[in-house]
Amino acid sequence: MIARVLPDGLDAWCLAALESAPVEVLSVSLRVSRVFAVRLDDGREAVVKAREHPLARAATCVGVQRRLADAGFPVARPLTGVSACRGLAVHAEEHRPGGSVVADDGPGAATASGRLFSRAAALLGRERVAPPRPTPDWLDWGHAGPGPWAPSAMFDPQQERVGLPAPLVALAVRARRRLVGTPLPPVLGHGDWEAQNLRWSGGEPYVVHDWDSLALLPEAALAGAAAGVFASAVFTTLAPLDSSAAFLEAVQAAGGRAFDREEVQVAWAASLWPALHRARVELLFDLPQVAVAAVAAQAEERLALAGA
Repeated sequence: MIARVLPDGLDAWCLAALESAPVEVLSVSLRVSRVFAVRLDDGREAVVKAREHPLARAATCVGVQRRLADAGFPVARPLTGVSACRGLAVHAEEHRPGGSVVADDGPGAATASGRLFSRAAALLGRERVAPPRPTPDWLDWGHAGPGPWAPSAMFDPQQERVGLPAPLVALAVRARRRLVGTPLPPVLGHGDWEAQNLRWSGGEPYVVHDWDSLALLPEAALAGAAAGVFASAVFTTLAPLDSSAAFLEAVQAAGGRAFDREEVQVAWAASLWPALHRARVELLFDLPQVAVAAVAAQAEERLALAGA
């Protein structure tokens, strides 16, 4: 009989996959995925991640994360592959506590984050993997649904009940029209490049988390989305406009290639999209209107830069 430390059968999963049972929970995060840092009975520490992703998508993401670790990029090395546990896709990775979230939204922090993003992008550009579908909700402007946002069993019923301000919907329509119309080819990239997913130590990157959020989108769109949200340390919001510009300049400089006009416009359109998604969530569920305020202040200028 296994003593219950983790929920949903994860104790037994640990014993089977890691050949050791969890005896202590060190930390818990239940935001999107269920993430548990645990101490095992053999003395090791591990992080167990369980999420409602398709197994194929989760396996792709964990495989890429393993190869990034092999290449020396600062990620937590996976300890297992992905397997199913009570309808969830589960894997374990090394526990890498420490480092600090950098909440600075100034151009200097933007430049450092953009350089690290470019380093990741160069490694991810070598990957030849099955597309990680579905695309994360906050980047899924390419969906086939009728509205600006991807169809969602979680959000759509609430939107029918409470509605959304017409100006916000109009902004989303304009941004999406610019993004879906691009001929730029897709590449693999990190789709949730927020400060809360990065840890730094002594000015150097310590670990980058959330490789579950890989997406196959144009390079400029991935960079633009990151430029918009890179400074989000708690809630998804927009960085100051000049800091987003510094982020994009750092990405181009580190990559050794300037974006052309189409890429620049796509980057600026994408820089707004995650905040539009978050603003929708804030309004639908009566949450603090952090992204709503940022969108109201910056959307028109970002869309002008996007040619939208």
